Amino acid sequence: MVRMISGRPVLDSLDRRLIRLLADNPRIGMMELARQLGVARGTVQSRLDKLVESGVVKGFGPDIDPAAMGYEVLAFAMIEIAQGRLNDVVDHLRQIPEVLDAYATTGPSDLHCRLVARSNDHLHQIVTRILEVQGITRTTTVIALSQQIGYRVIPLVEAEP
Repeated sequence: MVRMISGRPVLDSLDRRLIRLLADNPRIGMMELARQLGVARGTVQSRLDKLVESGVVKGFGPDIDPAAMGYEVLAFAMIEIAQGRLNDVVDHLRQIPEVLDAYATTGPSDLHCRLVARSNDHLHQIVTRILEVQGITRTTTVIALSQQIGYRVIPLVEAEP
């Protein structure tokens, strides 16, 4: 059961097994989850509801691969922003579909953005579009050559607290 310690959810072994099963087969039904976990269907539903309510499980949508959609170039843009212009820049970035996410960071840049493009020329067009907003003082863009470790959270789920 999802317990809270110091305001943070703590997962038990059943929660971990449930999350692992859902990660391995997101379309699995409640009855099959219950069968594989060896618990009642109501227990699975209750546990899953609590995991969602606590924010541990954020969604059940499909995991999309941009490369399979033709966006084969992955790049990261580090953006330096003039003081007081963060909101303007972020609002502008939200209008560019190829900006997958953006993080405010410490260090020499203010934002790190993950971008996808169909080609290097398309990437150049995206960076040019990013620069259309006032408030950006400098950008640095790097192209990813290959993914060495994909996004993962299951090792965190399975780690003992």
